[in-house]
Amino acid sequence: KATTTRNYDAEHASRPFDKTRDGFVLAEGAAMFVLEEYEHARRRGAAVYAEVAGFATRCNAYHMTGLKADSREMAEAIVTALAQAETTAESVDYVNAHGSGTRQNDRHETAAFKRALGERAYGVPVSSIKSMVGHSLGGIGSIEIAASVLAICNDVVPPTANLHEPDPECDLDYVPVTAREMPVGTVLTVG
Repeated sequence: KATTTRNYDAEHASRPFDKTRDGFVLAEGAAMFVLEEYEHARRRGAAVYAEVAGFATRCNAYHMTGLKADSREMAEAIVTALAQAETTAESVDYVNAHGSGTRQNDRHETAAFKRALGERAYGVPVSSIKSMVGHSLGGIGSIEIAASVLAICNDVVPPTANLHEPDPECDLDYVPVTAREMPVGTVLTVG
């Protein structure tokens, strides 16, 4: 089961990383971007809001949501993306988590962050915007990129709404309930 049973309270139903979570809230939405080579954008005087410096994807070649407990695939994708961006875990200011609100995914992600980022995983703020916008499945990747760009432009880390009882297995800084103002230059988004 992937979706929440809290249909009677949509505003509080999505609870990523919370001990009382029971699935995601299905949503709709999209975001659109113009991607162009950096120097070309500068030459034409375009406003550049962010740069995609690295990218990676992995799967277990069996089941899209069949996550293994060792979190190896996600951790490898994070390490590869950071290497492609020629940056390190220490330079990451904010992690925009997939944070679907399912028990399996949230624990898996927490383990992947620890495996890929090492000790930095405990010092970098992590949050899930799905706690506020739901999970629009195919559209959520672009929405999460939009949230990441806004975090950079506004120097604010969005909160994980409805995170009142942290799951002991999700023991990172998941920015509960309230946004956090801080300098944000580099975002790792794993949506």
